[in-house]
Amino acid sequence: MTAPLTIGQLARQTGTKAETIRYYEKIGLLQPPLRSQGNYRCYDAQDQRRLAFVRRARELGFAIEQIRELIAFGEQREHQCSSVDDVVKAHIADIARRIADLQALQGELQRMIGNCPGGRVADCRVLEALRPAPAA
Repeated sequence: MTAPLTIGQLARQTGTKAETIRYYEKIGLLQPPLRSQGNYRCYDAQDQRRLAFVRRARELGFAIEQIRELIAFGEQREHQCSSVDDVVKAHIADIARRIADLQALQGELQRMIGNCPGGRVADCRVLEALRPAPAA
C-alpha cells in the first residue's frame, strides 16, 4: 500500500489547486478524506483516480450535476450503460446549442464589421451598434 497523500501532494500530482479539491469535497464530487492525527487530509489512490475523472469530465465541459450522475452510475456496476449514454447525449445537445449560438454571434459581429465604412471613430457603425437603445 502506498503512503497517503496530503492535499498539497494530490494537488501537485493532478495539477489541481488545493482550493478546488476542497470545493469538490464540499459539493460531494470527492469523498471527505481520512484525517491524520494532526487533522491533515490524507488521500489515497482511489481519491486520486476520482479527482482525475472529475478533472477530465470538467475539461470535456460536463456540468457538476452531470459529473455527479456519471459518478453515481460508475458506482452501480450492474446499471445499464444507456444511462451514461443519455447524460453524454444531453451534453452533446448542449454543445450543439452553444455552437449555434456562437455561430449566430459570429455572423452578427461580421455584419457589424461589414457595415463599417471606416473613417473616424465618431462615425463608427460598430460602436453605434453596440450602444444600448435609449430608454423610453
